[in-house]
Amino acid sequence: MNIEHIKIFSGSFIIVKGLQNLLDDKGIHCIIKDNFESARLGGHVQQLNSVEVFIRNTDKEKAQPIVDAYKAEINL
Repeated sequence: MNIEHIKIFSGSFIIVKGLQNLLDDKGIHCIIKDNFESARLGGHVQQLNSVEVFIRNTDKEKAQPIVDAYKAEINL
């Protein structure tokens, strides 16, 4: 089986941390890519909600309902 990481969500750092906690509670490992912080450190400009959440493609079916419920909860 080929395991790849797929982007499942993007938002601001604080919103992403909330989702990360929910995924961690369900045992779903995720990777956070903070484009805003990377750009800031490099002296560039980036939008505040450019933090991305990646999960393994094998966890997509398990994670998608959590992400959908979280989006509804935060009114996205």
